[in-house]
Amino acid sequence: MAGEIQEKPKIHFPFPYTPYSIQEEFMTKLYQVLEAGKIGIFESPTGTGKSLSLICGALSWLRDLEEKKRQEEARVLAGEINGKDTNKQCEKGSTEFAASQLSTGEPDWITQFVQKKEEREMAQKLKEEQIRRKKREERLEQIRHNVQLKYMSKRKRTEEKEMEQLLQLSRDILANPSDSSALEPLDQSEEDLILAEYESDEEKKVGNRISKADDDDDDDDDDIEEEHVTKIYYCSRTHSQLAQFVHEVQKSPFGKEIRLVSLGSRQNLCVNEEVRHLGAVQFINDRCMEMQKNKHEKKSIGEETEGKKRRISRTVCPFYSFEHMQLLRDEVLVQVKDIEQLVTLGKEMKACPYYGSRYAIPAAQLVVLPYQMLLHEATRTASGIKLKDQVVIIDEAHNLIDTITCIYSAQVSGSQLCCAHSQLSQYLERYRKRLKAKNLMYIKQILFLLERFVAVLGGNINQNPNTQNISEAGVELKSINDFLFQCQIDNINLFKVQHYCEKSLISRKLFGFVEKYGASGALKIRTADQKMVGLQNFLEILNKRQGKEGIPQDSSEEAENDQPKMVSPLMHIEGFLAALTNANQDGRVILTRQGTLALSSLKFLLLNPAVHFAKVLKECRAVIIAGGTMQPVADFREQLLLCAGASTERIEEFSCGHVIPPDNILPIILCSGPANQQLEFTYEKRSLPQMMEETGRILCNMCNIVPGGMVCFFPSYEYEKQVYMHWGKTGLLTQLASKKKIFQEPKSANQVEQVLAEYAKCIKRCSQTVGPMTGALLFSVVGGKMSEGINFSDDLGRCVIMVGMPYPNIKSPELQEKIAYLDKTMPKTAGQAPGRTLIDNLCMKAVNQSIGRAIRHQNDFASIVLLDHRYTRPAIFNKLPQWIKSRTQVKAGFGPAFAALRKFHWEKSSTVKAVSS
Repeated sequence: MAGEIQEKPKIHFPFPYTPYSIQEEFMTKLYQVLEAGKIGIFESPTGTGKSLSLICGALSWLRDLEEKKRQEEARVLAGEINGKDTNKQCEKGSTEFAASQLSTGEPDWITQFVQKKEEREMAQKLKEEQIRRKKREERLEQIRHNVQLKYMSKRKRTEEKEMEQLLQLSRDILANPSDSSALEPLDQSEEDLILAEYESDEEKKVGNRISKADDDDDDDDDDIEEEHVTKIYYCSRTHSQLAQFVHEVQKSPFGKEIRLVSLGSRQNLCVNEEVRHLGAVQFINDRCMEMQKNKHEKKSIGEETEGKKRRISRTVCPFYSFEHMQLLRDEVLVQVKDIEQLVTLGKEMKACPYYGSRYAIPAAQLVVLPYQMLLHEATRTASGIKLKDQVVIIDEAHNLIDTITCIYSAQVSGSQLCCAHSQLSQYLERYRKRLKAKNLMYIKQILFLLERFVAVLGGNINQNPNTQNISEAGVELKSINDFLFQCQIDNINLFKVQHYCEKSLISRKLFGFVEKYGASGALKIRTADQKMVGLQNFLEILNKRQGKEGIPQDSSEEAENDQPKMVSPLMHIEGFLAALTNANQDGRVILTRQGTLALSSLKFLLLNPAVHFAKVLKECRAVIIAGGTMQPVADFREQLLLCAGASTERIEEFSCGHVIPPDNILPIILCSGPANQQLEFTYEKRSLPQMMEETGRILCNMCNIVPGGMVCFFPSYEYEKQVYMHWGKTGLLTQLASKKKIFQEPKSANQVEQVLAEYAKCIKRCSQTVGPMTGALLFSVVGGKMSEGINFSDDLGRCVIMVGMPYPNIKSPELQEKIAYLDKTMPKTAGQAPGRTLIDNLCMKAVNQSIGRAIRHQNDFASIVLLDHRYTRPAIFNKLPQWIKSRTQVKAGFGPAFAALRKFHWEKSSTVKAVSS
């Protein structure tokens, strides 16, 4: 619970080496915030050991909390505290109940009876928890010390079962070698495509009260939900960042004792090759769910044909075994493992890492997961994550607001609307007589919604969307209620429609229907060359068929790029329907009409991300929002925390300095160039020839004095291209290339690594040879592939140059609506409108991320040059990170700036050469 942070004796933090003073400061503050149950915004520059400080600080608090609990349990169970003290230790609700008895004037004997009852319940609860913990620790300790015996008997049974399945498969092939259906892993029977009878939640509750049927007799489903221990959920942006964090945990003093589990998507954790080959994440999810359904499907004896039996037995995932996943869970809890190690272990144990890792959540002390999985409530619930009284640490949180906004926003095109309507109409036509009344009702409602969405875009649902021209081109913004009224669907309960889509799995049924019959509803017939003729050709022909049917066999990245074309359009529309259930004031619907109906779109824009973050803040005992560059933090405090209901007393901010010596960094704000041209890169002035030429002269002069690599950030790809072409015409590009080899950031993500590798090779080669070339110059873009997560340490980034101020497009309808929303709902800060503050904050967040690519460790050094006199404005200057702002020099002219840069790089380069020699 929240409380005041008080001064306490110095805490001992286990650390792999003697920590820096700022690390001790960081860990102490973190410990105090967790102890008080507050919300902390922590900023620690890259190179200061932020991850290790988070690990040691947070796990030290968790260690002390568990020790306090054990001591309390021992006191209560030993009966060493009297009734009065026991009452203080009871839960808050119990204390309030006892106090209420006194306030109502109840007799003493009643109050004493209540207190004694609470004491007995507390003692019983602690005793049960102690027994559970003891059993869990004994089991894990036994596994830890019996490596050879931990699952030998289970492995034997598995091998026998697999052998029997292989023999049965061989018998089937020999009996009927031309029967392709016996080996077809992707075909679905007609029954699989029919929607099951739908019951609403209310009807199910009534049915459950009348009759409560038991589950399958299979022991696989007899798992009793385990109680969650106090734990820390650590979230970050990407799986690579999570893997790096796990490796830090492994190297930390807590690496041998902490119970850690890494969570991920099926795409990252699935070990079934048949499913992994599907590539696209939605295909993998659907196939996995289908296999589970086949496993749990109840069939009476003799109900199905022999052919069907063979099909169902083949579509059960061999890795989805409760026994094996329980063993995998224990292995995960015994030793810290990252995602790759977890996948390897799953393959060895024939157990699903995706579900096995979920089984480990209740007993885990540290859960590592992507923060999209934690921030999206439906995904969080499905994953078995419980936040009540737990701690959440969100790392790399500089774009947390944007992430929440994107998760809960949705967009559908006119082409998707028409396609979904066509597919669903064909489905309804084919199975109308076999569908129950409620299924028919909801399908007709969905069809009506699709028709109205197309109509509001100015199109006709019965015509080709690619040939329908939209006469009223433009962008229109509507509130949710106004949009529903305009579509004439305000009489439809979208909550029920959304719930029906989730529970009935209609989009997956529809996708299977289209795969089997096509849009026309006619059965697809496979050609003779696709049929199986024997076990030896199975894998080869399967791969050929996958290629013909459009199933990606390449990397997951390519599969993701193809995903929007392959996934059922109704899946996208379901997300849009869910977005329309937000409160009217929290979002807007953007109608974009352009060219044809196919290109037009409907988009839901979430304006208030705090409404979805509020539950996280409410349930957790403490939340830590951390990052290397968090400035400006006003967005987090105002838009996310205060709007979510957090009090100002509960919010703590902490920003530590850098570990580098003060003279290892030289930030300069340059107001004018060599020709005394004032540097002001506004949209109107930045394309002027004199402004581009002045920028080129600045870079030419700096290439003469800066060794190694220089990284120059431009506001956009378009402006970078414009400047590059202008320099090519004027000869400035040739002058630059005589000193530094020039590289440009590619737009394609798969080319970034190659460009960076060549950039690094060039710098290394120039440092080892004597010649006119002193290194390399990399043109990058703010917000591009190289502005986040790329490490330009040492010679890779001796100077970072920021050309202008990367303000967002103020004419964007989304941004304009966000500004209007903030101006209406938020108070002014320092006399500035919230909308204007948002624009400045978006700009400076991008700047801070980009200039943070240099200075990556204690002995690193670099200069930072901001080319625009507007950086000197207090409202902008104060948004720089403290460790940069405190050392920034403002230079009105280029001469003093050039002299300072030359002196800085000459001194630092001389020191490096002296040390290396």
